[in-house]
Amino acid sequence: MKQLYIKQKVFSLSEKFTVKDQDEKDAYSVEGSFMKVPKTFSIMNQDREEVALITKKVLSFLPTFFVEVNGEEVVTIKKELSFLKAKYSIDAAGIEVEGNWMDMNFHVLHKGRVVGEVGKEWFSWGDSYRVQIMEEEMETVILALVIAIDCVKADQSNTATF
Repeated sequence: MKQLYIKQKVFSLSEKFTVKDQDEKDAYSVEGSFMKVPKTFSIMNQDREEVALITKKVLSFLPTFFVEVNGEEVVTIKKELSFLKAKYSIDAAGIEVEGNWMDMNFHVLHKGRVVGEVGKEWFSWGDSYRVQIMEEEMETVILALVIAIDCVKADQSNTATF
């Protein structure tokens, strides 16, 4: 089992952060497209090769995010029309999310098996998450999914303030 730690800086305008492994070494870097349309987040490995891309769909009535891993679209996260509470759907072939994913405490399942667990670290400055990877071949997909969900949450809180 492998653990990754995502810690974002609260006041980072550059939208760059690193993902650390259990030995506190940089495992991935994430770069957002500051002030660009469409909004994207690129996830790169230690060799600076892009392994995943998160893109917010432009000109859409309800927010939609696409997640590509190694050039292939694997997950779509869409906001659903709801009047009382924000609702989102996650559409992915064989991937499910169980638990409270808006509070960042959930399990990632692939074809019914738990392949990852995500937990929010509460006593930290900024958003910090612990990601446990049970199946190494799912590492990039799980990491991209966690960052995409965090993007959805940030987008929701930004639109709620207007």
